[in-house]
This record gives sequence, structure tokens and C-alpha cells, in this order.
Amino acid sequence: MAAEELIEVKFRLADGTDIGPSKYSSVTTVGSLKEKIVSQWPKDKENGPKSINDLKLINAGKILENNKTLAESRSPVSEIPGGAITMLVVVRPPMADKNSEKLQDGERKKSGCSCTIL
Repeated sequence: MAAEELIEVKFRLADGTDIGPSKYSSVTTVGSLKEKIVSQWPKDKENGPKSINDLKLINAGKILENNKTLAESRSPVSEIPGGAITMLVVVRPPMADKNSEKLQDGERKKSGCSCTIL
């Protein structure tokens, strides 16, 4: 049986710093990569992810799906042979609480356009 291919990957954060590079098996899922990012997230950075659902991984302009493997997510066009793959890490902003949409006096915020057609 052939040895599994190891792929070197580093993760670029929004401020330009990197996590890695580290080598991963080609059958590693994007979801497990996200778990590693959450666990290795620098503690001094604000707005860190709390779960893998707070992260998006982008490789060669494509948002990667959690259930896909690293081999399925590769883009041979953008890779340099023998080099590390750099994936962009995007942290989703925290979702607004439904109760925060209410004003203090109990009225709901109006959303949308208030256009008038004459």
C-alpha cells in the first residue's frame, strides 16, 4: 500500500500573520483543519473564532466546504511544486442577537428602504 501524501499548508490570518506551516494528510477534512486553527489561534488576537462555524477557509479564491478533504480542495493551478499551500482564514463577525433588534422602548427597528414614489 502506498504511503499517504502529506501536504504542507499554512493559514494566513487577516492581519498578515500565519499559523503553520504544518503537514497534513491528503485525506484530512477541511472541518478538522478548522478545528486545528481554532485550537492554535493566537490568544493575543481579538475576535478569535469560538468554533469551526466562525471560520471560512479560502484557497485559490474558493470557499472550502467542511466535509471536503484536503486533496479535493487543492487547486493545482495555484500551487508551487514542493511549496506550502497558503489558505486565507476569514473569521465571521459575531451574529447579532434577535433581541438586539428591538429598541429600548419596545419598538422594532425598521429595516429596508423607505423610498417614496411620487
